[in-house]
Order: sequence, then structure tokens, then C-alpha cells
Amino acid sequence: MRKRTEPVALEHECHAASGSSSAGSAAAALDADCRLKQNLCLTGPGPAEPRCAADAGMKRALGRRKGLCFRLRKILLCVVGLYVAIPLLIKLCPGIQAKLIFLNFVRVPYFIDLKKPQDQGLNHTCNYYLQPEEDVTLGVWHTVPAVWWKNAQGKDQMWYEDALASSHPIILYLHGNAGTRGGDHRVELYKVLSSLGYHVVTFDYRGWGDSVGTPSEQGMTYDALHVFDWIKARSGDNPVYIWGHSLGTGVATNLVRRLCERETPPDALVLESPFTNIREEAKSHPFSVIYRYFPGFDWFFLDPITSSGIQFANDENVKHISCSLLILHAEDDPVVPFQLGRKLYNIAALSRSFQDFKVQFIPFHSDLGYRHKYIYKSPELPRILSCFWKGGCAPGCTALAEILGRDVGCRPGHPSRAWAQSLRMRGVLVAKRRVWMDQALPASRWRVQAARASRLGGLC
Repeated sequence: MRKRTEPVALEHECHAASGSSSAGSAAAALDADCRLKQNLCLTGPGPAEPRCAADAGMKRALGRRKGLCFRLRKILLCVVGLYVAIPLLIKLCPGIQAKLIFLNFVRVPYFIDLKKPQDQGLNHTCNYYLQPEEDVTLGVWHTVPAVWWKNAQGKDQMWYEDALASSHPIILYLHGNAGTRGGDHRVELYKVLSSLGYHVVTFDYRGWGDSVGTPSEQGMTYDALHVFDWIKARSGDNPVYIWGHSLGTGVATNLVRRLCERETPPDALVLESPFTNIREEAKSHPFSVIYRYFPGFDWFFLDPITSSGIQFANDENVKHISCSLLILHAEDDPVVPFQLGRKLYNIAALSRSFQDFKVQFIPFHSDLGYRHKYIYKSPELPRILSCFWKGGCAPGCTALAEILGRDVGCRPGHPSRAWAQSLRMRGVLVAKRRVWMDQALPASRWRVQAARASRLGGLC
């Protein structure tokens, strides 16, 4: 037995020895393989590795592309959703549309004290407050003619009120939406008008600036009526003109129509950058471009305006106005299209209510760059106003007065088809229209007289 077991033990030992030697050789092979890979990594990629690196790079690029496409798709869906949601929101909440029309929450410039107009260079201006009705307060600025600026220093409200009875005419200025009565372009216009010898009375409607109240078309019109009556109670026989700009033209025509109905019209009405009605203006406004061809645009955007009681129907109001009308509009106006101002003029020119009064339309060429609110920069504005107020022409304007006046057959009481005439002098395009029923001025005669006016340098 011992003999037989010995060979078996020897065999086991041999196998164990061979097994340990094979394990050692496997470990050695693995070590050698690892060293080879390390050497390959140190020396650079082999022929197979670029393929693997390229595959990994392509996978990463595809992953980035998928992520970018997903983000773009997500952004696009959000934009489309917002584009569709805005009309629904405006339809469900008409008050939003009213806020966008009035923009009374936009107070520009922000850091001014409306109680101190002197900070804006108006050192001959008094600030005071009127109360047209309970819970409504209006902030008012009264600027006296510039020739009185020395006398106005340190004067109180009573002195300014008494000054309205002087021999200088008065302009009630009705500003447009957004901002306050202290807006930069508005202040510049006050300075121009004051330098021409006018009292300028302006105010912020309820809800604007430091005025208290909730804005509405009816409320704004009542505010203007209250201020007008306040002026008339102190102005004596001085002429009072009403000047409206942009949205203020809607308030102005509402006011003047009411004054004419009660037979106390103003001496004249000036509309700067006017529109026909708020629906046409909203449809033509640059902000409406992205929705102008949206299905149901009128139902989504325009009907909520009407349902909010906002109309500002200048085209209807001018049919009931019986006082002289002057329309100023820049051809490059980006906010209120020039075509709306001309359309309003055409309506007024054919209205029977103006048969005894002047109706003039003065466009300013786009090269001048007056746009929506810079007509006050025109060097011809003083002469234009002088011609309009006085019913005649200032020195140097006699030739054009002859063309446009009664000498060529323009008689009050005879409305007719409108005829337009344009003169480009000193870089300003001026067009004035007169209407009569029985005959029109021949084109040849107009050309001769226009050439004569151009040679004489007359401009109204």
C-alpha cells in the first residue's frame, strides 16, 4: 500500500507544481500584457485606437446634436405656446388691452419731481392741482409766455391764475399715452410755444404721473373738460386753443365735440400725429405686426378694446366740430401711420361742420426726421401757427396766402372736393388743402401760382 500511494502522492505533487507554475506563467503573461499596453499608451495610439477614438467622438457629437435639437424644439414650443396664449389672455382679460393702450404705468423720465417744473428748465412754470371730482386729482403745469420769465420768479399760484387774463393766447395741451407732463419732447414743445408768446397749460390725466384716479376714455375727456372750464373762467376774452398729440388727439376731439354741442367751442383745434379711431390705430401700430395676420385678429385684439369702452373716434368727432382745424403729421411717423392723419383730414375737409372754418393739413417730409414726436423742432412751426391762428399769413407768406385764400375762389360756406397742393421749400414739404363745391382750380393755374410762391420764398 505504501508503494502504491507514493506514486500517487508524487503525481499530485507534480500536478500541484505544474499548476503553480502555470498560474505563475499566467500572471507573468498578464503583467507583460499590461506593460505592453502602457508602452503603447506612452508611445501613441496604435492603428486600431484611432477608430475607437473617432467612434467615441462621433457618439459625443451626436449626443450634443440631440441635446441641442431637444433644446431648440423646447424653445420653439414655448414660443408658439406663448404666441397662441397671448391672444387668448387678452380676450379673456380686456383690461390688459386697456393698459397697453394707455401705458399710464410707464413713467418716463422716472427720476423727476413733477412738483418742481424748474428742474426741467421751466423756470416760469407753476405746478398746482385741480380736483374735477371726488377721489380724482389732476397735476397741472402752467407755463407763462417766455417774455414774463423774470416777473414769474417766486410768484405763487394766484399770480399765475391772474396772468391768464393777459392779452396772450392760451394753449391747452393734451399729451399722448405713456410718460407724464414732464416728458422730454413735451417740455421742449412747451418751451417753443412759450417763446412764441403763448400760455401753455398741460396736465396729467387721472392715473398718469402724480394725478390720482383710474384711467378711462370718459374720465380723460372729463378731466380735459374740467381744465378747459377752469381756464375759461380765468382767461377773459383771450383766445383758447386746444392742442392734442397722439392719443391726446382722441381726447381733444372728444372734448371739442362736447364743447361744440354745448355751443362753447374753442378758438381752434390742433391735432399733432392724429389717427382716425383706436381700432385702426391698433391695427396699424408696429407692435401688432406679428399678429396682424393672425386668424381672428379683430376678435382677439380689437373687440376687447371696444368692450373696454375705448373708441377715441376722431373720424366721427370731426363731423361734429365747428372750429378751425390744423393737422400736423410727419411722413416718417412709426407709431401713427401718416396715412391715418391724411385720411382724417379728408374726412374733416368734406364735413359740413367745417363749412365756415379752415381745415389745414401740413405734412413734414420724412427727410426731416421728425417722426412721431419731434415736430416741435421744425423751424417753420412758428410761421405755420401764425398763419393758422390769424387766418392770414406772416411776413413772407403772402404768395401762398394768395394761392390758398379767398382770391382763388376758396369761399367759406362752400364745401367741395378736396384738392391738395404741396410745396417743398427750405427742406419742408408743406401741403394745404381747401375745398369748395362749385369748381376746382385748374392744374395749369396751380402750377403757375405754385412756381410764383416758390420764387418768392413764401411758406405757410
